Amino acid sequence: MGKNRYLCSMLHRRVNKYIEEKHLFTMSDKVLVALSGGADSVALLRIVLALGYRCEAAHCNFHLRGDESDRDEQFVRRLCEEQHVVLHVTHFDTQGYAARHRMSIEMAARELRYEWFCRLLQERSLQVVAVAHHRDDSVETFLLNLIRGAGVNGLKGIRPRNGQVVRPLLDISRQDILEYLQAMGQEYVTDSTNLQDEYMRNKIRLNVLPLLRELNPSVSECIAETAARLADTATLYNIGIEEGRKRVMETENMIHISRLLQEPAPAALLFEILHPLGFNSGQVNDVCRSLSAQSGKRFASAGWEVLRDREYLLIRQRKEESPSMSMPQIEIQMQELTSDFIIPRSKDTACLDADKLVLPLTIRRWQQGDSFIPFGMKGRKNVSDYLTDRKFSLFQKEKQCVVCSEERIVWLAGERIDDRYRVTEKTKRIAIVRLKAFS
Repeated sequence: MGKNRYLCSMLHRRVNKYIEEKHLFTMSDKVLVALSGGADSVALLRIVLALGYRCEAAHCNFHLRGDESDRDEQFVRRLCEEQHVVLHVTHFDTQGYAARHRMSIEMAARELRYEWFCRLLQERSLQVVAVAHHRDDSVETFLLNLIRGAGVNGLKGIRPRNGQVVRPLLDISRQDILEYLQAMGQEYVTDSTNLQDEYMRNKIRLNVLPLLRELNPSVSECIAETAARLADTATLYNIGIEEGRKRVMETENMIHISRLLQEPAPAALLFEILHPLGFNSGQVNDVCRSLSAQSGKRFASAGWEVLRDREYLLIRQRKEESPSMSMPQIEIQMQELTSDFIIPRSKDTACLDADKLVLPLTIRRWQQGDSFIPFGMKGRKNVSDYLTDRKFSLFQKEKQCVVCSEERIVWLAGERIDDRYRVTEKTKRIAIVRLKAFS
């Protein structure tokens, strides 16, 4: 009995020291404990109570494991009643939510859980929600991100705090937790899916880590220490990345290629710019290789597109829409030409000799082979050559429209009119053509 008391007391001191060192919460705060009924969350609740912190508990029934889900709910109800802890319980149609939002079951459960926790914090005037991630969870996250090819920021393991979410048990292992519960004589429930070699994280837990422990029995401690050092390294790294980003970004969506290549580690900087937009390391490597190739190559993630243009990498969000949905409209105003008329200088307005036009005027995207006589010139010029001379990017070229009278271009919209339709001293009526907002 004395040995058990000593073991529990030592663990209490370790956890309390970690809470204070990481500034997770104080005695004046009220804590919401996420309580699944498993060993980790049960230990968290008992430790927080033993340390004298005020808390309430929250349990989510995701209805994913049939009778097991209901068993877990009944267990946490009994536990909170025994410990005189206020318990909040909610039920989710997790599979339905995942199907409606086209996401994995795991992601749906996470989203539902944390949205509910946030509401509870506000409704109950609670300061933080404590979740039961421990050191082994952080090690698994490190290995999982390493396998997926994450950058420096993905190798920090799990952080002690993320906003109002705190993790008081990150300094202790799963074995510490099990020994603590045994010493306390405290029961818990077991999620049978955690014993199945099904998901990648479980493969790491059940297969990879046992193999690594054969090579080094202290491998979890070593990886946790490495992750902690990388967290400090990432702080300095992110400062450097932000400074580099400011140097190479011409605008929010334009990376100046020559400036990027002058950076000490252009590939790393490019990865940190593009990875948050859904580009993986292989795609970023492809973009890097394109910097020494001809312009025109495109690279796409699920939601974003990168174009290697002449001097820049251009970034834009991908839109699921047909070309006609983003086609501008035109409005035409006819009037007699008077001596006091002043031609508007707006790029969105063109003044044409009305008597030379065949109505109705139409607007469309320019096409290869289109040509016109730019205002002030005598000879014809291909629209493609004109746009290239104007240093239009491919993204800009894609949006360029022409206004036509029958098949003849009368205005390269927003740029120049055709010289044959200009207003002269012989013009009697003018057509004022304006671009309207995109439809």
